[in-house]
Amino acid sequence: MKKLAALFLSLAMLLSMMSFAAADEPFEITVMLPEFPAEVDFVAENNPVLDAIQAATGVKLVPIWGPNSTYTDLLNTTLADKNPPMLIAATDARNPLIINSARAGAFHDLTEVVKDAENYPNLAAGNEKIYNNISVDGRVYGIYRSRVFPRGGIYYRKDIAKEVGFDREVTTLADLTELAEKLAGYSADTYALNMCSYTAGTISVITVAHGAPNNWGVDENGNIYPAHLSPAYLEGLNWLRHLYEIGGIDPNFAQISTSEWDNIERTGKAFMRFDCLDNTHRQQEWFEKNAGVTDLIWWSVGPVAKEDGSITVWPQNPGFNGEILITKSVSDADLPKVLKFLDWCNSDEGATMLNCGVQDVTYWLDADGFRITPSAEDVEKTNATKMYLHDLNQLGMQVTGNPIKPALKLTTLRQRYEDLNVELAPYAVLDPCYPLVSETNVAFGTQLTQILTDAAVQYIAGQIDEAGLRAAWEDWAAQGGELMTSEYNEAYHAAQ
Repeated sequence: MKKLAALFLSLAMLLSMMSFAAADEPFEITVMLPEFPAEVDFVAENNPVLDAIQAATGVKLVPIWGPNSTYTDLLNTTLADKNPPMLIAATDARNPLIINSARAGAFHDLTEVVKDAENYPNLAAGNEKIYNNISVDGRVYGIYRSRVFPRGGIYYRKDIAKEVGFDREVTTLADLTELAEKLAGYSADTYALNMCSYTAGTISVITVAHGAPNNWGVDENGNIYPAHLSPAYLEGLNWLRHLYEIGGIDPNFAQISTSEWDNIERTGKAFMRFDCLDNTHRQQEWFEKNAGVTDLIWWSVGPVAKEDGSITVWPQNPGFNGEILITKSVSDADLPKVLKFLDWCNSDEGATMLNCGVQDVTYWLDADGFRITPSAEDVEKTNATKMYLHDLNQLGMQVTGNPIKPALKLTTLRQRYEDLNVELAPYAVLDPCYPLVSETNVAFGTQLTQILTDAAVQYIAGQIDEAGLRAAWEDWAAQGGELMTSEYNEAYHAAQ
């Protein structure tokens, strides 16, 4: 009887797969994705990766590429079109354009879909909190593009640290301060901390490490308040201001382009950075390839405790980077087909094809079964990857959290990166206002944030004192910050 039941179950699963994958004519799905600069153009016809996707799903995937540099502008014109692509990758789920378009009915409501484990098991396996983070007025309109959480942190040159007399793990803020001060004294033409015009990440890492909220906090009375009003925020700015005063930060940091950020470390001009921790292994690998380094010279910092022993970490991202939206150009009748395809995209097979492509075409296996990608010197294989795989990974969501298989063979620092993302996650400080909507923020959030950023930069550089800093905060409040706080409080309490 059990064998008969198992047979019926197998047949049911097979029929279900056939109804999705097998058809006389493939079901065509158009998708708009951001495209990054590439030396080799994407090949759409006779593309083995697209062919493999069609063979697995019965879907003819038609990518429509938009340059990443102008992608937001393209979104504006695309969403105004009467017949937009069926799927759209939104790189910023909180973009006012996306929020307003969702409210106007431009996308299918997926609130119940992402709970439907029976029909869409992979979509339903996503993190409920992250789905909540991309919601608009409590409704979910997309499938989030999962990203490593928390990812942000601190890394430094351990060989230089040893030279200046620091040869131990950084486990406390006092350790971090000692390390930074010693690196600042290495030489007259080098700096401890690598800062550039993108200051938000650097400031967030150190202020949250001191105990400040992540953008917004909840006080003892259960009310929302802005992070800069936390005493810990000023402590973090004072930490950077002190490092600047002793020569540990380039005086021209606010004018340094993000494109130069890596080069500053690679030319030995700065030895520490508050940024994405995956840069640690990238910098190590660059030095091994280009500078003949054989020792481990870079290291990433784990949890950093305050004086009271507590640990708070700024997450570089909220667990996702944008979302995949289904536009209303998809009929209600065709919606289940599109959802089945997105569910497949989040399967192990789908994630592998979107991120890696096809074995022996865009990726290869070594003798131990680990996945390898071609080196830059292997032009034929590299070009095949660029032509066929291109930026299809921008459709990748991976909400199940399963690692891509076959796996890469990890170096010491790549493995540490994977381990730290797990170790730091429990200490990540979430932004309680992330899923909430403030109309003032939608309309003026960018300008209001700039007031705070400019003031912080000026304070760190000694161009204004604490009184000037607080004056800027008052200006922020008067220009809309106070109203925005009120709106977030109203939305927060309503959600509670």
